[in-house]
Amino acid sequence: MPARKVIPIDYKKWTFCQADDPASKWLPVSRMPTNIHLDLQHHGIIADPYVGKQENDCQWVGESKWIYKAVFPSPELTFGQKAVLAFDGLDTYATVVLNGKEILKTKDMFIPERVDVLYSLHSGKENVLEITFDSTYLIGKKIVEQYPNHKWGCWNGDPSRLAVRKAQYHYGWDWGCALLSCGPWRSVFLEVYHSRISDLYFTTHIEKPLKSAEVVAKADIEGEGEEVKFEISIDGKTVGTETIKIENGFATTTFKTNSPKLWYPHTYGQQPLYVLKAELLRSKCLLDTASKRFGLRRAEVIQRKLEDSPGTTFLFEINNIPIFCGGSNWIPGEFGPMDPPKYHDWIKMVADGNQVMIRVWGGGIFEDNAFYEACDEMGVLVWQDFLFACGNYPAHQEFLALVKREATENVKLLRHHPSIVIWAGNNEDYQYCETEDLKYDPNDPNPESWLKTTFPARYTYEKILLEVTKELIPGTFYHYGSPYGGKDTTDPHVGDIHQWNIWHGTQEKYQDFDKLSGRFVSEFGMEAYPNIETVEVYLPKGRSDIDRYPQSSTVEFHNKATGNERRLALYLAENIPYTMAPFEQYIYCTQLMQAECVSSAYKLWKRQWQGPGREYCSGALVWQINDVWPGQSWSIVDYYLRPKLAYYAIKRELRPVTLGLKRTVHTIPADKYTRAYTKTIHKIQLWACNLSLETSRPFILIKSHNLITGQTSTWDDLKYKLDLPPNRSTEIDDFEISVFGHYPDEPTKPPDGAFSSAEEEQQQTVIAAYIWDSDGEFVARAVNWPEPLKYAHLPKPKEIKLELTNSLRDGPELDSEPAQDAIAVIVSSDVAVKGLCLEVMDPRNRDSDVVFEDNCVDLMPEDRVHIGVKGLKCGDEGRLKVRYLGM
Repeated sequence: MPARKVIPIDYKKWTFCQADDPASKWLPVSRMPTNIHLDLQHHGIIADPYVGKQENDCQWVGESKWIYKAVFPSPELTFGQKAVLAFDGLDTYATVVLNGKEILKTKDMFIPERVDVLYSLHSGKENVLEITFDSTYLIGKKIVEQYPNHKWGCWNGDPSRLAVRKAQYHYGWDWGCALLSCGPWRSVFLEVYHSRISDLYFTTHIEKPLKSAEVVAKADIEGEGEEVKFEISIDGKTVGTETIKIENGFATTTFKTNSPKLWYPHTYGQQPLYVLKAELLRSKCLLDTASKRFGLRRAEVIQRKLEDSPGTTFLFEINNIPIFCGGSNWIPGEFGPMDPPKYHDWIKMVADGNQVMIRVWGGGIFEDNAFYEACDEMGVLVWQDFLFACGNYPAHQEFLALVKREATENVKLLRHHPSIVIWAGNNEDYQYCETEDLKYDPNDPNPESWLKTTFPARYTYEKILLEVTKELIPGTFYHYGSPYGGKDTTDPHVGDIHQWNIWHGTQEKYQDFDKLSGRFVSEFGMEAYPNIETVEVYLPKGRSDIDRYPQSSTVEFHNKATGNERRLALYLAENIPYTMAPFEQYIYCTQLMQAECVSSAYKLWKRQWQGPGREYCSGALVWQINDVWPGQSWSIVDYYLRPKLAYYAIKRELRPVTLGLKRTVHTIPADKYTRAYTKTIHKIQLWACNLSLETSRPFILIKSHNLITGQTSTWDDLKYKLDLPPNRSTEIDDFEISVFGHYPDEPTKPPDGAFSSAEEEQQQTVIAAYIWDSDGEFVARAVNWPEPLKYAHLPKPKEIKLELTNSLRDGPELDSEPAQDAIAVIVSSDVAVKGLCLEVMDPRNRDSDVVFEDNCVDLMPEDRVHIGVKGLKCGDEGRLKVRYLGM
């Protein structure tokens, strides 16, 4: 009896044409899986929608009907075998016809479909498969008309998107273009078998002491197999095997171990991955095999009362370790299929940036398995949203049935991944409900009554999805939505919040992020331009000179955020001494401002991670790590994986041990009756955050540098050994910036006319803190500049020195022989420099393969800052240039 065979349909056998245009010709597809925009662009029928304003010229595509056709031979079949066509994803309203017979209709791009086609195949000759895709946009419009009593409404895109189970971002969002695509966006293949393993899955249980683990392996069987051989292995070595008889199409067995190898987030341990393999047998013949990789870990979301603050925690605990979840939000990286290597590169970018969590946002897609495998391998925790975002979804019976099936199928597909530690019902739908004053009574326990309110989608989030997750993944935390918790979605004391009162909302100052905290901040962010190389990609040929400035209509077209001009100008004007020309320097200023903003958030929220009973903030996920097209957005890495300066700032703030500095200003009246006679002093708050699991006892050194006089002082009385307990922040000191930059000695007289007041001298003083371990190895540094930066008197450096070296040693005799690969750039300056950025100056290759491990650093005089580098040789200093604030 032969084993199951999977037969891909060769992409060279696929063609497509426009169904509602009689003149349309059949053309070969560009790839498989695919979508209509990729194929039309491949043949030059539409121009690249990512260039210029060409997005507008291809909107007709989403309102047309398209046919994909494949011709394939019939497989050789033996008696009793089945032949099944499997469609992993059809986008969205599709009618499938095989040899002139309709075999399938779909209404949900996220549901994989299987059809028995044994009696539809042509024996001995080729088969014709046709898939007709109707316009989802037009169908959505008609569904809206069918339900006039529902309060259709949303943020971003057309409200008709709510009526259809299609990726919501296809309708356009405030960070991406609108491309209403269709097509076979995931694999199509033929399966031939007598019997098969229809699902292989398991549950795990790890005792609190972490000394033992249990794996209950399960297999659902279709057909006439007799037994299933289960095997668990790790690193190629079998650690357990059992052969179990099948009963009623099901087999299960339990494996136990007293020496489990535990899976950890990458900042806390290793990521050993076991393999569960199942073999379906009949009369000792192998009929089918299936396997799943998995990790053993104990994952919990802890919501407990705090010592001295209202509400509860919202913290993730992995293998009994409370984790401060610093990370990012993920939006779809493409409008079409993304290849596995690119997923790997993105997740490596996340892990290399010291980020420990990524949130898969609810307006996108359930990502390809390659995304989650990369997270499993690299130890990145995943927060997974169900696919609802920013709107009031309907709840008629057909829609609810689709939702339940969609949720069931995708939870089954993803439940084996150890990286997924939370599922959330939606993105901002409860917030939309509150903002639009829809009827929602959290105290009403009757699901049937929810359907009669103006917010019927509650039924989806609090009943359907709750039941699906409880049945299929009982050990994984389910959260009704994001944000969700407390008296409303903005309650900072319960659940998670989206903190958009910087950029959106009340447009607070980013220096005040500590006043805008929450128990878990799952969204916040600031916009910035991408690198100039990315801008030049989207400027149309022939207009690059005309449109190459910040306020050109083409450049603005590539920023989809409403009011972006006013908001970006506001935060630049409040903080940065910026210029609109040259364009490169303006881009730099937006990126520096973004970096200052988001690093301030991480720094101040980590300060609130204060140990057991005082976890006032347990995580911060920046919006967003990536882009779906080249443009201006909140991303910290652009569409082409080019990091913005904020990426490096976050990477520094998420190191295991960091220092924090915050400048405060205090105005003291001479007495209670005056406001004319006052004294203003500037103080520095100093703390450290140790996210490692070991006590750190570094030495600290404080320096001050006055931007006007150029005087630098070392504050020797603050040079002492710290005691930083593990996994928490520790307050160190709170001190006044002393007059004329000397502390604690008597101040010396500054140059005549240098200052108009003692306050100005304090204001123009830069403070730097450094820590080293007991072996003299550098651990961390922090530099606090006058804020806002526009008030700083930025000195002009006479020399910024760059030295490429292939040695970890530093000193006058650097091992830096030419032609050897450099591992670091040592940067130094004669004056304090804000936001020094290294760039590659190579006319042969604007998109250089040079990679910097850090960038956008602050320099104090005499500092020698090491920046790791790949792709340069010692002696290549001439290929480098610098950019900095005030340049």
